[in-house]
Amino acid sequence: MKIGMITDSVGHLSFDAMLKCAAETGIEQIEVACGNWSKAPHMQLDRMLESAPARREYLAKIKDHGLELIALNCSGNQLAPGEAGKKHDAVVRKTFQLAKLLGLDKVVMMSGLPGGPGDANPNWIVTAWPPETQTILKYQWEKVAIPYWRNLVKHAEKCGVEKICIEIHGTQLVYNIDTMLRLRDAAGERVGANYDPSHMMWMGGDPLLGMKRLKGAIYHVHAKDTKVDPENAGINTRLETRTNDRVDERAWNYVTLGFGHGESWWRDFISRLAQLGYDGVLSIEHEDAAMSPTEGLRRSVEFLQTMIIREAA
Repeated sequence: MKIGMITDSVGHLSFDAMLKCAAETGIEQIEVACGNWSKAPHMQLDRMLESAPARREYLAKIKDHGLELIALNCSGNQLAPGEAGKKHDAVVRKTFQLAKLLGLDKVVMMSGLPGGPGDANPNWIVTAWPPETQTILKYQWEKVAIPYWRNLVKHAEKCGVEKICIEIHGTQLVYNIDTMLRLRDAAGERVGANYDPSHMMWMGGDPLLGMKRLKGAIYHVHAKDTKVDPENAGINTRLETRTNDRVDERAWNYVTLGFGHGESWWRDFISRLAQLGYDGVLSIEHEDAAMSPTEGLRRSVEFLQTMIIREAA
């Protein structure tokens, strides 16, 4: 395994400053966002697609800092109704094309979330009642998601993308283990998981149990932690619409590694990944609203260095 990061974690830094920070902090591999929900602070997608010299310079700078570009990220909602979905889909397809030009076989993204029939906005169904929820789910999967993903897999094949890493995430059609496996069964084995335990944590799942069902299907890992506030969650449940800056009011918050779950938990997580055959990157994603990005990154790297498994059995 190696320690990496999604470079949006230090999105306030320029590309050159980000590389310097990553190298000095102990990062080995980087994952770079190309757009959609990310502002893509370290990627000019169209320029990189159009210019071979720009691509060579980009890769050379990464290599000169002793780093490796391991994946591109295009997380967004390409299944959203109307023009919003079309715009995100365009970035997705361009990202796959750029992966080919950069010699990468891995793209990280989300499943997307459709609306229901006639909806203008996405609709996340998480209950079985009222009865129309089942009609909406059937439409979302059978009429939108499965046809889209089967088509996207064909595009991935043309671009040499072997691993499409779906982040299991709230407000997405793929938000738990069953939905992850449903999409994989429908679209094929190019589709696997970006396993980020922080999302299962806030939704009430157990990432240590969930990963058992994903043997052979974990293609990427985001290293991010969550801390649940028992009092706030007890009063208002873990369903949360307060913005991330309202840390003290929220039922849960994303936190720096080790500040939500301790060293013992993370050792168990990494050990179980190894037992399942995962020997890839642990890509730090810093979203702790109470700690600066550079301090959070440094602390996360130091935390992982004590437990990462460098050589698989």
